[in-house]
Amino acid sequence: MPYKAKKPCARLGCPNLTSGRYCEEHAKAEAKRYNQYDRDPESNKRYGRSWARIRAAFLQANPLCELCKRDGRLTPAVLVHHKVRLTDGGTNDWNNLQSLCGECHSRLHAEQGDYF
Repeated sequence: MPYKAKKPCARLGCPNLTSGRYCEEHAKAEAKRYNQYDRDPESNKRYGRSWARIRAAFLQANPLCELCKRDGRLTPAVLVHHKVRLTDGGTNDWNNLQSLCGECHSRLHAEQGDYF
């Protein structure tokens, strides 16, 4: 299957081509800007350094997307999803987490009417 054509980075004046919105150089800067100014401060408290450790350990233990595996496909997982949101009383316990690929994560949130 052919790849999608690369397009210029969305950062003003950047000549780099990328398959996403920003090139690798500017993606980190944009993520930092988003976390600092646009993201809810309470969300930053919930997803700190301890969450990064939990996420990494869970992905190492569960490297395949659980929804794809259920459908008979083997897709690498890149995200860890809370079955019950932290804002709704969920926890970071492993029985409340599931590993998902980006497509399944987006589909799950779209079905719930979330912003993804």
